[in-house]
Amino acid sequence: MEGFDDAGVFFSDNFGNDHHQQDAQINLQAVKKKYKEFIRTFNEDNFFYKYRDTLKRNYLNGRYFLEIEMEDLVGFDETLADKLNKQPTEHLQIFEEAAREVADEITAPRPEHEENMHDIQILLTSNSNPTNIRELKSDSVSKLVKIAGIITSASGISAKATRMSIMCLSCSTIIPNLKVNPGLEGYALPRRCNTEQAGRPKCPLDPFFIMPDKCKCVDFQTLKLQELPDFVPQGEIPRHLQLFCDRSLCERVVPGNRVLIQGIFSIRKIGKPSRQDGREKAVVGVRAPYMRVVGIKVDSEGAGAISRYSNITTDEEEHFRRLAASGDIYDRLSKSLAPSIFGFQDIKKAITCMLFGGSRKRLPDGLCRRGDINVLLLGDPGTAKSQLLKFVERVAPIAVYTSGKGSSAAGLTASVMKDPQTRNFVMEGGAMVLADGGVVCIDEFDKMREDDRVAIHEAMEQQTISIAKAGITTTLNSRCSVLAAANSIFGRWDDTKGEENIDFMPTILSRFDMIFIVKDVHDEGRDIILAKHIINVHLSSNKSAPSEPAEGEISLSTFKKYIHYCRTHCGPRLSEAAGEKLKSRYVLMRSGAGQQERNSDKRLSIPITVRQLEAVIRIAESLAKIRLMPFVNDEHVNESLRLFQVSTLDAAMTGSLAGAEGFTTEEDQETLNRIEKQLKRRFAIGSQVSEQNILQDFLRQKYEERTVMKVVHTMIRRGELQHRMQRKMLYRIC
Repeated sequence: MEGFDDAGVFFSDNFGNDHHQQDAQINLQAVKKKYKEFIRTFNEDNFFYKYRDTLKRNYLNGRYFLEIEMEDLVGFDETLADKLNKQPTEHLQIFEEAAREVADEITAPRPEHEENMHDIQILLTSNSNPTNIRELKSDSVSKLVKIAGIITSASGISAKATRMSIMCLSCSTIIPNLKVNPGLEGYALPRRCNTEQAGRPKCPLDPFFIMPDKCKCVDFQTLKLQELPDFVPQGEIPRHLQLFCDRSLCERVVPGNRVLIQGIFSIRKIGKPSRQDGREKAVVGVRAPYMRVVGIKVDSEGAGAISRYSNITTDEEEHFRRLAASGDIYDRLSKSLAPSIFGFQDIKKAITCMLFGGSRKRLPDGLCRRGDINVLLLGDPGTAKSQLLKFVERVAPIAVYTSGKGSSAAGLTASVMKDPQTRNFVMEGGAMVLADGGVVCIDEFDKMREDDRVAIHEAMEQQTISIAKAGITTTLNSRCSVLAAANSIFGRWDDTKGEENIDFMPTILSRFDMIFIVKDVHDEGRDIILAKHIINVHLSSNKSAPSEPAEGEISLSTFKKYIHYCRTHCGPRLSEAAGEKLKSRYVLMRSGAGQQERNSDKRLSIPITVRQLEAVIRIAESLAKIRLMPFVNDEHVNESLRLFQVSTLDAAMTGSLAGAEGFTTEEDQETLNRIEKQLKRRFAIGSQVSEQNILQDFLRQKYEERTVMKVVHTMIRRGELQHRMQRKMLYRIC
């Protein structure tokens, strides 16, 4: 305890403030010198002076910024990088001054009219892992942080003063060159003027106004960042954060982009609008967070490059190449898709093709042909359609899941809202815009309102969303696949009603590349296997240990990374031989559909158009993409035609009485159709005939009574005939 009883000497240093300031000044000068040294001397292999050359090139091209990698700075001087991390606001200003001085040295001598130096903006990038918006607490304030997210809205570009001059109204005193803090904080004007002039009254309160022509301004833009869906905990709503971008960072991103943001976590005053003039009065001591951006990295491919699966190592790449070279990769992938759902091999194969997608083509005249595949599942309840959609949402690198009744046209495409701060109209992208480069899963597609369904027509074929509302006329990209699930109009699929089960317009049906009709068939053998499978699923869910993927199955994370790798590294094209084969098959399909229409005397509800030919091409391209091949070969074309045959063609050919119980052969089918045509010829709409007479008539023509009664009951169920007078007479309605 030495010195415990020592009487301390207490003094106040009234004149000692200068020393501290001088020390700080010397310190800042030293730091600036270090930054200048870093820009000048940092090199790779004593040869490539990275930042010096980049700075010179950028400056001469009129781009007044310099991108610095934090890892390089750490390698150069660790304490300097640490200081930049901890006190970025002060250090960035010094860094920018240093960059400006270095630029002055390396670009000299300059032409006559370019004597004045421009300010250089320092942009920081780093390869560190991004933190989540939720983890930014008060201890991160004024520190450098890195976060990932999706941009949901962007404001227009405004000007912010960096230096300004103010003038007193009464005595015309000018206070020049006042420094304004960066960020969203403004500058508080002085309340009173301190100039004392003899023989003049004192200036009143608040006499100052800003002289706009003496201000030095920079561009700035505010963005709204929403956290990535991967990171949102269950049952929570995604959080938002306001971003402040200035100078060269403006107009780098549009709503819907996935971005990595390097920035300074800052705070600003918040207030509640007062009743009189609607202006905000600041609440004392309460601050709202926002982010001052010092570096943006945008996902430019539109294929979900920034999600957790972006960092593919060389080992993984080699593994993917080996996977693609193995012959059974297509079957393995389709088996790994929702392995807990039994059966549905063709549907799983189609969804696998959809996840990989075809190749997007930009034609010489500027038009685009879409490469994304759309799939529709139509059918009975209880056939695991929604489960498939949920699994796809988890496995696709970018996916948005929405339900038909809960989605409006604006929620799917884009909405125009009034921004509370600026009172201007701003645009917010909906589900189809946010899923750009991924998959939109729409459940309960048949429960959607008709006008909402029309809103996604353009998004499905042209892959853009055009908007003309509230003075905003624009086009947004929505390069996404649509996976929709719907029930029949009667709840369950009714075979006797044929095409009346489908409640969709041909316009939307022709935009789906593959349409599957999923029926719940009664078959004892299949039911036994299915029941066994479901009981096994429930039994194995009790085990606490995570179950290993079965033989040949691929784990979810590998599947996700493989999809991402194939979509970013491969864009197959059609070979000539494959093109010839497709051409002849398409003509056959059209003639078959035409024959079907002539036989049944009505148009098919699922049309076979040129879009369907393009659909087959896209499916073939996706099969080549799964194997990382540059060209589509014969095998891919055969498989794509088979998939198209079992999906859309089978759905289109469901005749009016196809598959009615007890009549499965084609002869029976023809007999039924013949009886129906004769019946319709026999009595006109609005007339009634005795049921007994009809039966006698057909029995004379050697038709079976059971067959005739079957046709009559089918027509009654369809609403074409009606019983009258104690079920003795038949009345024809339509």
